[in-house]
Formats: sequence, structure tokens, C-alpha cells
Amino acid sequence: MNKLLNELQQAAAERETRRHFLHTCSTGLGAMALSSVLGSCGFLGKNDTQSNAVGSALSADSPGTTPHPAQYLPKAKRVIYIHMAGSPSQLELFDYKPELAKYNGKDCPQALLEGKKFAFIRGVPKMLGPQGKFGQHGQSGAWVSNYLPHLQGVVDDVTFLKAMHTDQFNHAPAQLLMHTGSARLGRPSMGSWVTYGLGTENDNLPGYIVLASGGKSPDAGKSVWGSGFLPSVYQGVQCRTDGDPVLYASDPAGMSRDVRKNTIDAISEINQQQYDDVKDPEILTRIAQYELAFRMQMSVPDAMDIKSEPQYILDSYGVDPNKGSFARNCLLSRRLVERGVRFVQLFDWGWDTHGTSKDTSVDTGLQIKCKESDQAVAALLTDLKQRGLLDDTLVVWGGEFGRTPMQENRDGQVLPFFGRDHHLDAFTVWMAGGGVKRGFSYGETDDIGYYGVKDQVHVHDLQATILHLLGFDHAKLTYQFQGRPFRLTDVAGKIVKPIIA
Repeated sequence: MNKLLNELQQAAAERETRRHFLHTCSTGLGAMALSSVLGSCGFLGKNDTQSNAVGSALSADSPGTTPHPAQYLPKAKRVIYIHMAGSPSQLELFDYKPELAKYNGKDCPQALLEGKKFAFIRGVPKMLGPQGKFGQHGQSGAWVSNYLPHLQGVVDDVTFLKAMHTDQFNHAPAQLLMHTGSARLGRPSMGSWVTYGLGTENDNLPGYIVLASGGKSPDAGKSVWGSGFLPSVYQGVQCRTDGDPVLYASDPAGMSRDVRKNTIDAISEINQQQYDDVKDPEILTRIAQYELAFRMQMSVPDAMDIKSEPQYILDSYGVDPNKGSFARNCLLSRRLVERGVRFVQLFDWGWDTHGTSKDTSVDTGLQIKCKESDQAVAALLTDLKQRGLLDDTLVVWGGEFGRTPMQENRDGQVLPFFGRDHHLDAFTVWMAGGGVKRGFSYGETDDIGYYGVKDQVHVHDLQATILHLLGFDHAKLTYQFQGRPFRLTDVAGKIVKPIIA
């Protein structure tokens, strides 16, 4: 009798607990919260603000890994996004301004300084003429400097956006804005949005892979490839170019592959039981990640093994197969997209040319960075084109903002080397393949490259255009979070239709 009484008292107490209420309630607050979570993840169908493609983005079998159709016929199936962290100077590379040379060494006009905020410039800086030697190249006659001789040979495959602008002039928030649509932490990255909407075409590889070079991570850290409030199965997987591509993917010493498979099966069974009990969609993500990691043991080393490439391919990229480098990452990006990876993101650190040292100057330092990357980028475009992949692979190249037409100073003092400060009002991004026009230039800046004066493109416009090329209406690719639908482009963004082929 006492035992029965204790059990009844315990059951009554459980009914009063918040955990029990949220766990079992089929109506009211508990059900509303659960339906909100499951609905936003695609378990309970679609609402009016969600895209038609993402309602089934997660399934109990393989959340986030199976391919999903876009909203409409896409021009691009995959993306290679090349981000030069620190931001290369458009005035030395693409935006030819002979008028700026006439002002070289003169005091900057007050009209360019009044009401403006700069990262480092104080007082009245000197104007700085272009350091590169420009020429027109290809049938399109695109202006490209001598810093990029290899890119000069493929400019007829490229569309230049020469009047880009942003809202942020410091690296971390500008990188976050470029890749997550917000200068604040916590939003999903572009690659996460794309894999959320489209899934992946290879169940044995992540849909979103990140490769970093230059010795350091971007200033914004790994948040620029994070999944934010999306399920973590959509976050970028950073692969190393030396040693094991993914840490801890190899079998531990003394554990056979069969034993590890049995271990993962047992863990997945426990996780499935927990999901059946509480219906937390993140549990499905956990199951999928364990199983994907097991499959990656075979597929990732194969995809990352560039020693199997013919010597002429290695030579075209300028790759040493025994060393990690930006060039190696370019070749890896081709190998990954041809194996069905949806979004490959390359970050290369070291493009912040302030002029505080020779290595960070826009004459010597920038030329060194260009020499390290130019051949590989041109080879990537050529390689994709020869394999028939460029037509439906969108390649994007750029930084997080531009550089000023005036020479940077610190505390009003001229620096010992030629450098330029951060600039949010004008910079250049280029795109190739994936449904954009070939040999095309869109947008113009003024005579000294300070302001965009024609066909300006905001960061959100670029994001909207990329999603459009992938077959999505950027305003309808959304995820319900904290009571409202979120999207990559926030509440802005318009498609840059003139650049679309």
C-alpha cells in the first residue's frame, strides 16, 4: 500500500512540473512551441513565408543531406565563393582611375572627409594614385592591372560588379554582413541557407565545405560559415589541407571500422529513441552527423587527395601536392563540386593593405598576394569550363569592403609604405559561370573611385542575386525563429537582373 501511495504522489508531482507539461501537453503553450519548432524545420508542412522547396528540408531518415528541388529552374547548381579576407584594393586591380593619378600626393579635399568615419584615417591624408598598370583585355575590353596577368586571360568569362557598397567598415562585422546578411553574430551563413534550401547531391560528403589559407581565420571567425539558428547539420565543415582533412574522422587506434560502425549504430539507436520521446529536431541532426562522419571516412580522403590529379593539372594551378596553399584549395574546390558538394567557401587571409609594413602595402604586399592566388583562380575557371562545370557552377570572388582613394595615415601621420584604409562606399566583386553574363561589367564609380555613381549593388543585392541564380526567391527562403521568419537578405535585397545571362 505504501509503495502504491508513493507512486501516486510521484505521478501527481510529475504532472505539476514544467518539464512534464511541455513534454506531454497536446494543446496550449506546449503544443504551440513544439509545432513552431517542428514547422520551421519542415516537419509540419509549409507556411506562406517559406519556400516551396524547403518544407521537406529535414526528414527522419537523413536530415539536410538529400537534394531538394529549387522554387524554379535554377541557372546554377552549386557555388564556389572565394573570399579574400581583409579586402583587396579595387583601385590597384579592377577599377581603373587615371584621374586619381593626377591627385597623387595632394591633400585630400575636405568634401571627401566631412561627415565620414574611417577605421584609421585621421586629419587630412594625402591622395594616392593607382599603383598598378592597367590595360584592357579580352574581347570585352575589361580593365585589369598587371597585378593579375593570369586573370587577364579569362576576363571574357567574368562579370564585374564595380559599384558594390556595404554598411560596415570594420572587418568582422563586414564579413558577417557579407556572409550572413547581418553584422551581428547568430545568423546563418549563406552556405547554410543554400544547403538548407537545396540539400546536397552526395550523401557521403557535407553539403557545405570550407577551406582556409593564409595562416589565419577570418576576423569574424567561424561564424561566417556557422549555421546560426538553423539546425547544425547545415553549418560549414572546415577541412584541413594537411593531415586528416577532418579531425577525429579516422578510426581511433585499436578500433576497427566494423567496431566503430557498431558503436555509431548503437548511439544512433539511443538518439532515435530520445527523438521518438521528445521530438527535438536537433536530435535528428545529431544522428545525421554521426552517420555522415562515418561515411566521410572513405569519401573525404578520396576527394582531398590531389596526388591523383595529372601533373598538367597540378602545374596549371601552381600546386605543390605536398603543401597546403590557396592554390591547393582552388583545385580542391573543383574536386568537391564535381562530387556533388553544394557550397564550397574559400577564405584566404592577408589582403588588408594598410601600408603599416612592406608586406601590407598596395604596391609590394598586394602584388605578393596576387602572385600567390592569380594563377590558381584563373586555372579554376578554365578547369571548370573544360569539364563542363562552369555553366552551372557560380564562382564569386571579392572581399568584405573596398579601399580608400587616399593614402592611409595614423594619428595624422603618413605611414612609411603606400596603403589604403577601409572603404564602404565602393568596391569590386566579380562573378563567373552559373548563369551570369560573360565578359560584362556592371556599375561605375566616380573619377577617383570614391562613390558609386551608376548601378550600385548592395551586399544584400548580391546575396539576393546568388539565391536567384540557385533557383530561389530570396524573400521566401525563410526560417521561423523567435516568433518571426528570418532570411539571408533580412528585409532588403533586390536581384541584379542586368548581369543575368
